[in-house]
Amino acid sequence: MTASPISVQPGSLAEAIARTLAQWTAERRVARLWTKDASLWTSSGEEKWLGWLDVIEAQRRELGARTALADAIRTEGITDVLLLGMGGSSLGPEVVFRVIGGATGAPRLHVLDSTDPAQVKRFDDAVDLRSTLVLVASKSGSTLEPNVFLAYFFDRLKQVVGEAEAGRHVVAITDPGSQMQKVAERDGFRAIAFGEPTVGGRFSVLSAFGTVPAALSGVDVACLLDEAAQMADACRSEDAATNPGVALGVVIGEAAKAGRDKLTILASPGIAPLGAWLEQLVAESTGKNGTAVIPVDLEPRGDASTYGSDRLFVYLRLAADADADQDAFVEQLNHAGQPVVKIDVRDTYALGQEFFRWEIATAVAGAVLGINPFDQPDVEASKIKTRALTDAFEQEGALPAEAPVVLDTEMAIFTDEANVRALGPVATPVEAIAAHLRRVVAGDYVALLAYIDMTTDNIAALQEIRAVIRAQAGTATCLGFGPRFLHSTGQAYKGGPDSGVFLQITCDDAVDVQVPGRAFTFGVVKAAQARGDFGVLEERGRRALRVHLGADVAAGLQALRSAVEGTYQ
Repeated sequence: MTASPISVQPGSLAEAIARTLAQWTAERRVARLWTKDASLWTSSGEEKWLGWLDVIEAQRRELGARTALADAIRTEGITDVLLLGMGGSSLGPEVVFRVIGGATGAPRLHVLDSTDPAQVKRFDDAVDLRSTLVLVASKSGSTLEPNVFLAYFFDRLKQVVGEAEAGRHVVAITDPGSQMQKVAERDGFRAIAFGEPTVGGRFSVLSAFGTVPAALSGVDVACLLDEAAQMADACRSEDAATNPGVALGVVIGEAAKAGRDKLTILASPGIAPLGAWLEQLVAESTGKNGTAVIPVDLEPRGDASTYGSDRLFVYLRLAADADADQDAFVEQLNHAGQPVVKIDVRDTYALGQEFFRWEIATAVAGAVLGINPFDQPDVEASKIKTRALTDAFEQEGALPAEAPVVLDTEMAIFTDEANVRALGPVATPVEAIAAHLRRVVAGDYVALLAYIDMTTDNIAALQEIRAVIRAQAGTATCLGFGPRFLHSTGQAYKGGPDSGVFLQITCDDAVDVQVPGRAFTFGVVKAAQARGDFGVLEERGRRALRVHLGADVAAGLQALRSAVEGTYQ
């Protein structure tokens, strides 16, 4: 197995890549990575977070337990597995199920990672809890979202199967000694699967957090791990140029140093869900200390000649599902002088190889950029603000009042004083949005941060808005749904360079759902998360605008699209 081919423009980028690869080989840095030498990065405790290098063999030893649990729930008539998680505990399992798919006759996997009340209710309606196993995943056991999800669905299980049987319908995945372990033991959960404390959430897909839901949904976990092991062996090569993970990481790191920090992911349809996992891995690992690699996933394509000099493209080509139009587009990018990394993925189980390749690559890119890729210092900031807001709601019965900058019947605009001054005089939401988007300059990216229900229609509407911005402003665009992106790209948006222009989108909830045992609803949690997120963007001096829609989200999105289109007329 060799490094994937890369085409780059002649000159400094290619030379920098070659020079760094040679340095990694000459200084035996690959061996130092495998011996967990923190001096490759910043010597600030990185060695404590490299357990993912050894996790494949550890999980092979657990295959018997995984199979036994999967066989038992099938025998008992379990038809659905509902995974409650956030970030690393949910993105990986969702990708495995969407790419590989479950086995015939195995339970279907559902992954809930949104506090949007409509989404919570839709997942509740989608399963019969009498034949559902609830899988709650949280490393620490203290993460807000899995805890409120569990409160809701454990209460629902008690209603449906009775208090005595509710615990038998729940399995926890958590680190030893966590608060979640204590809850599981107290409430009689069916089983506890333990994670490895030295494996961070975004590196945990090949640990229990990925293998347990995969096994329960009928994925051949042994095969997935075998594929990962093949890549791990290839990534031990001390010739950096032929090491598939190290070579990719050097390219990503050097490209970012050269200003090509928008890692644009192209993927065959059959493996496209991998992009959501890559977003978290890359953004949360590299986005800190004023630097970042910004992953750009599922962006509507444009003419190859219209992309700026801030892009690095990665093409994940699934041999069994290759798209001729994509192949042609990649050729056009090459002809236009854009750097493109092409990765050939043999089949869907080779997803295991990609998980490990990209973990190595991300660690190496962090070393090239001179940062610690295993911490996430800015994620906690919005959590703190969210907790303050939910605490305020429990004490006062309402979130703190706020006043819009401007509003009409379809949209209200919110932002801080610094952004108000930068916008200049605006009399309507349309004028505010136009003034905001005109702040984009070369090298920026525009991120749509949507705290609305993640439906097919809403995704399509936001993708259309995104396409308008990319085509008219010529800038990279990102789309994230809250709160899931808070545990993913949110780190880079707050901790990375001031090159993001943010448009947060919130709405009135047409329906709401109470969180059992708490004074607040899921709608209040979502609102607090959005306001906490926006507050940190304001504190970091980011160019940020919040557009609040009414309860008719479809009409609000149409009004937003019209406003965006009007910006460029």
